[in-house]
Amino acid sequence: MYENNYPNNYNNTSANTYQYGSSGSFSGVNGSDYHQSGNTEKNPKKKKSGSDFGRKIAIGICCGLCFGIFAGLGFQAVSLATDLLRTSFGIVQTDDSNAKVKETAVLPATDTESEEAVEDSTEEAESRTVLTTVTDVSDVVKEVMPAVVSVNNRYIEKMTFFGQEYSQEAGGSGSGIIVGQNDTELLLVTNYHVVASAEELTVQFVDGKQVQAQTKGTDEDKDLAVIAVQLGDIDADTMNQIKIAELGSSDDLTVGEPVIAIGNALGYGQSVTTGVVSALDRPIAVSSTQNTSQMDATEVNTFIQTDAAINPGNSGGALLNMRGEVIGINSNKIGGSAVEGIGYAIPISDAKPIIEELMNKQTRLKVGENNQGYLGITGVDVVDEYAQIYDAPKGVYVSKVIEGTGADQAGLVRGDIITALNGEKVTSMAELKEELSYYAVGTTVELTIMQGSPVGYQSKTVQVTLGSQSVTP
Repeated sequence: MYENNYPNNYNNTSANTYQYGSSGSFSGVNGSDYHQSGNTEKNPKKKKSGSDFGRKIAIGICCGLCFGIFAGLGFQAVSLATDLLRTSFGIVQTDDSNAKVKETAVLPATDTESEEAVEDSTEEAESRTVLTTVTDVSDVVKEVMPAVVSVNNRYIEKMTFFGQEYSQEAGGSGSGIIVGQNDTELLLVTNYHVVASAEELTVQFVDGKQVQAQTKGTDEDKDLAVIAVQLGDIDADTMNQIKIAELGSSDDLTVGEPVIAIGNALGYGQSVTTGVVSALDRPIAVSSTQNTSQMDATEVNTFIQTDAAINPGNSGGALLNMRGEVIGINSNKIGGSAVEGIGYAIPISDAKPIIEELMNKQTRLKVGENNQGYLGITGVDVVDEYAQIYDAPKGVYVSKVIEGTGADQAGLVRGDIITALNGEKVTSMAELKEELSYYAVGTTVELTIMQGSPVGYQSKTVQVTLGSQSVTP
């Protein structure tokens, strides 16, 4: 037994004496005994350990819940702050995942530095902007449709079988664009092949009214023509509904730029197609005659290529940019029908000078068939093959001159080649007859002919007074 005596530092009246026994008991002076067996400490320790583990789990769950609540509140606060900032600075974000965000910050310009910063940020934002094709073109079409017309052509189709010539009446349709007006006429542009060899031309406006038209001038090599409608033939209601198209520029076009085509597709009436500029300055060789069976000399011009559908009847119609400006004149004849998604249009910047020149020509009215002047020859076309073999110019080869007619009196002989009538180029007998249909009996016209000589063909002009068609071969 050990006996330890410790003084009381708190000035108690008696000292506390503790005695420890070998059995694990100890006693104090006050007579109280404490007994502790060897197993008494193990059970409390086990209970205390289980309670601590449960308490830790509960604390962990509470901490997780608190963290989740505070994290959610934090994310919500960040989102609200972001929306407030976007609203404050005018930032707009689209819902399209494929589109880029266009940001335009409106900041107060307090000094020169802030103004320059705004300009720099605006330029940077604009450089990041991606323009996409607009699918809704209804507003553009509504503006331009009154300036586009349908053109119907009634002509005489001639065919040759076994040396015999046959003819029958035929018709075709195309489109046109109203490009101007003078004191007496409404002026429209279309393709040359739409009005070629026309016996009668009619124009249908946006309200469905139809009026007759006359050819004012043509350029076959560029496949352009200007036709005129007399203002006196158009009623007031129609005049209030139609409008003159705005001609733009094709010089600034870029590949991929969206375009709209309007025209009288298949002769069913005006229709709209959309696409993009597929290529620029596409060189295409165009036949210089309307007879597709003859491979005559071709004129190589450059065109706008587009995947906007351009079908028969669209010829002469408008190819538009997204501002509603005419940037091309459609020409289905060039594209053909062998492939899809490839159409061509004459660039308006190339066509403008020609259109202006043709608009200033005097409108010619056809003379009644019974009163049309007669030249007094029979002729054949000088096609490419013969032109190359005999080194001859393109035109109408005079195979026979009728005695006593105006041609005979003017000195025309077999072998002469007629290349122009009153300055209008002719390359075929059909074109010569077309030109003569505008002149009455007794009219004097000027013919340009090429006559053979030992040094080759020489140009010569002769005056011919047209006779009556009663004088026949």
